[in-house]
Amino acid sequence: MVEAVAVSGSLRKRLTATLIGGAAALAVLMYFIARLYAAQIAQQGQDNVLGASVTSILDAAVIRDGMVEIDFPYAAFSMLSTPADDRVFYAIYQDNVLLSGYGSLPPGDARASGIGFRTATVDDDAVRVATGARRLIGGDLRTDITVSVAQTQDSLSGTLTTIARNVALFGAGFFLLAVLLSFWATSATIGPLQRLTHSITRRGPQDLSPVSRPVPSEMVPLVSSLNSLMGRLDQSLRQSEDFIAEAAHRVRTPLATVRSYAETTLQRVEREENRQALRSMVRAIDESSRAAGQLLDHAMITFRADHLDRQPLDLVALVDELVLRLTPVAEMQDITLQVQGDAAVPCEGDAILLQNAVRNLIDNALKYSPSDGTIDITIRATPRPMVEVRDQGPGFPVEDIAELPARFARGSNAAGIIGSGLGLTIAQDVATAHGGTLVLDNDPKGGACVCLSL
Repeated sequence: MVEAVAVSGSLRKRLTATLIGGAAALAVLMYFIARLYAAQIAQQGQDNVLGASVTSILDAAVIRDGMVEIDFPYAAFSMLSTPADDRVFYAIYQDNVLLSGYGSLPPGDARASGIGFRTATVDDDAVRVATGARRLIGGDLRTDITVSVAQTQDSLSGTLTTIARNVALFGAGFFLLAVLLSFWATSATIGPLQRLTHSITRRGPQDLSPVSRPVPSEMVPLVSSLNSLMGRLDQSLRQSEDFIAEAAHRVRTPLATVRSYAETTLQRVEREENRQALRSMVRAIDESSRAAGQLLDHAMITFRADHLDRQPLDLVALVDELVLRLTPVAEMQDITLQVQGDAAVPCEGDAILLQNAVRNLIDNALKYSPSDGTIDITIRATPRPMVEVRDQGPGFPVEDIAELPARFARGSNAAGIIGSGLGLTIAQDVATAHGGTLVLDNDPKGGACVCLSL
């Protein structure tokens, strides 16, 4: 029985979530960086235009007849036109005295060399202000001219909104592409592990050879440990097989020898009490030999149940071969073994285990069948492969029938009959290993009926 594996999340999901989370964070960061950079570039463009306007006005200022005259250039304000029709404010100060423009636009601090920029509020409108200063000298007059030009930022806000929307769309596209790449990268990364899993899953039960296909360097410790485990397991299984075979030989052979000596002695002994003792000895040897054999068979079946050597086979041919070997034993008891059913029943299974299971069923039927009786062995392919054995004996005790497949369980009618209580257990274990069932029942016409299905 395979125990459930404790699961702690999914590597694929973890890797995918990490990559997608990283892509989302990168997309958000890229959005804010691009928006900030675009705002700086747009603001710099507006500042350049405002600075050019201030410079053109300052260049138009002259002293004529002891007075400051400024002939406004047309380009000074035309260059400030925008699609959003932003409002434009200007103010010209001579020595901090307003000459022309909006008094609500303070002169501000002009830089000694260049144009100064700031953000202010004029008539409740947020504006960007550019301020420049120039010193005029003519005759006996020396004066400072300060020019401030301001412009609202509606057009700039619209431009930034458009840029932000485009950047957001670009970020969303980048995120979707990153998600697709994340799934691809995850599949490519997990792929070698899945291929290793599939290659091991497809192996046969006897294939414990080391993994030889190339794997990524990160998987080398895992594969090395797996190869080491399979090597130790292969050695352990070989030792178990050798032990079972050796134990069967060493247990059965001495018992057979002792039995032959007991039978020989029985023929030479004349006293009835001695003959009775020898008969009891032979019977005990038979019971011990059968119990030892079935214990070893049960150990072998338990061992092979987890490592079934499934091969295509014909269930009819398998049973026919088994019946041929058991016919001499049946004839000694004047019992007829009769095989009937389908001509061929193809299936997949472990031939050794199936022969062992059917042999135990027929052996049980031989023990409980009366002389001159018939044991019917029926083999069918539908609804699934099955072997049914019917005898003409006393049948199963109704009160014990549910417990009979348990180990060492025997019915109340088994007194005086050699047995170990493992025959039905072996048959049920074989049926379970092949995904089938073992059903015990009594024939209404008399006798027991056992059905082994795969």
